[in-house]
Amino acid sequence: MSTISLRLPDSLHKQIRKLAIQEGISINQFLSTAAAEKMAALLTVEYLEERAKRGSREKFEAALASLPDVEPADYDKL
Repeated sequence: MSTISLRLPDSLHKQIRKLAIQEGISINQFLSTAAAEKMAALLTVEYLEERAKRGSREKFEAALASLPDVEPADYDKL
């Protein structure tokens, strides 16, 4: 495990402390979770961008053409 020194404005530190207490966790755990959530969001965007590069309109239309032409069930209609 690594240690970092982090400078925060007092107002932000107070809010983080308050939220960590509400969640019943330490400030360390709160910030670790927040960093992990942000990282997951950013990596998801990268992943989706890479997947999109491999896609093609032709493959999409071919996949749609292979589906039966039926009405959706009532619970699945917009």
